[in-house]
Amino acid sequence: QAQLAESGGGLVQPGGSLRLSCAASGIIFRNYAMAWFRQAPGKEREFVAGSHRWRGTLYADSVKGRFTISRDNAKNTVYLQMNSLKPEDTAVYYCAASQRINPATSRNLYDYWGQGTQVTVSS
Repeated sequence: QAQLAESGGGLVQPGGSLRLSCAASGIIFRNYAMAWFRQAPGKEREFVAGSHRWRGTLYADSVKGRFTISRDNAKNTVYLQMNSLKPEDTAVYYCAASQRINPATSRNLYDYWGQGTQVTVSS
């Protein structure tokens, strides 16, 4: 059974950094594109960043230049390094896995989801 487990969320001041991790089990990790989505209160879940199965990344315009997605296929883990955080980055962040080769921005194209981790950016 596929499982995705996020960690690393928390409270951080504006301008600070956080690193999220998502550990996958029950899937052949290297065969999946991976992505991070986020959902703020009262808003729809939105694409943040995605990783191709082996190389290549995709970012939402709102996080380009501040966030970096990376993956370690040997550890079955995908990361999201978040720098220069802003209050509007506050949301629950979800990890997702898709059997596509390339990441997609539509949440409907993902097969598995984690439970989410809360990120709060506030002074």
